[in-house]
Amino acid sequence: MTLPAAPVADQPRPAGTDGPPRTSGAAGSVGRPTRRRPGGHGRPSWSRTLLLVLCSLTVLLPFYVTVSMAFKTPSQAVDGEAFALPSPWSIEGFVAAWELTDFPRAFGISLGITVAAVVGTILLSAMASYAISRNWHRRLYRWSFFYLLAAMFLPFPVLALSQVKLTGMVGLAGPAGVALLHIMFQLSFSTLLFTAFLRSLPAELEESARMDGASTWGTFWRIVFPLMAPMSATVGIFAFLKAWNDFMMPSMIIEDPTQQTLPVLQNIFQEQFSNDYHVAFASYLMAMAPAILAYVLAQRWVMSGLTQGAVK
Repeated sequence: MTLPAAPVADQPRPAGTDGPPRTSGAAGSVGRPTRRRPGGHGRPSWSRTLLLVLCSLTVLLPFYVTVSMAFKTPSQAVDGEAFALPSPWSIEGFVAAWELTDFPRAFGISLGITVAAVVGTILLSAMASYAISRNWHRRLYRWSFFYLLAAMFLPFPVLALSQVKLTGMVGLAGPAGVALLHIMFQLSFSTLLFTAFLRSLPAELEESARMDGASTWGTFWRIVFPLMAPMSATVGIFAFLKAWNDFMMPSMIIEDPTQQTLPVLQNIFQEQFSNDYHVAFASYLMAMAPAILAYVLAQRWVMSGLTQGAVK
C-alpha cells in the first residue's frame, strides 16, 4: 500500500542569509509582497493633467495665433479668422516689418542693452552675494543684504521721474543709461538668489584653496564662480527677459528716437498701422524669437539653479 506524499515543509535557511524564508507551492506566490508604484495606486491624476493642459493652452494658443497671422497675406489678416492657417503662406509681413522698424538697427540696440544688463547683473550680484554670505556674522554685511531686499519694493515706475532727471543730468539719457538702470533694478532679486545658492556650497572647498595659497579673489573666480553656473543661468534668463521686453524704461530714458529699442518701435503698429495685423504680428514674432531661443537653450540650467538654491 502506497501512502500519499506528505507536504514538503519549509526548510530552515542558513544563518546570515538575507530576505524572508522561501515557501513552496501556491503559498509562496500568495505570501510574496506586491510592489506598488509611487504616488498611490499608479493611476494618473486627471485633475493635474487637466490643469497642465489648460496652462499650456494659455501659452500655445496665443503663440499659434501669432505665427498664423504673421505668415498671412493682407487680405487674409483682416478676414477675422485668426485660427485659420495661412493659405497661401506669405512673408510680406516680415518684409514690411523689417523696413518699418529698421529692424537691424533696433535689434542691435536692444541686444546691446540686454547683453550689458545680463553680464553686469550676473557679475555684480555674484560678487555681492559672495561677500554677504561669507561675512554674514558681521553686522554691516547683514544690513547690506536687508537693504537690497528692501529695494525690491521700489520698482522703476515708482522712481521713474527721479531716474529720468538723474540720467539726463549725468548724460546717460541713452541706451547706456537704460542698461545701467536695468542692472540696478535687477541687483536686489539676483543677490537674493545667489545668496541662497551660496549657502548650499560646502565651505571646505574654499578652505582647501586657501591652504594652497589662493587669495579671496582667486578663490572666488577659480572655485566659487564656476560652481555658480546653474544660478548664473537662472539670473541671466531673468535679466534677459526683463531687459529685452521692457517698454517703459527705454521710452522714458532714451531721448533720441533713432536709438530706441524694438518694444518701443513696435508701438507704431498700435497707432499708425492698426489694420496691418500681419505686419504687426510678424514684428512681434521676430522680437520674440531671441527670448524663446535663449530660454530653450538655458532652461535646463534655470531649473537646476532654482532647485539647488531652494535646498541647503
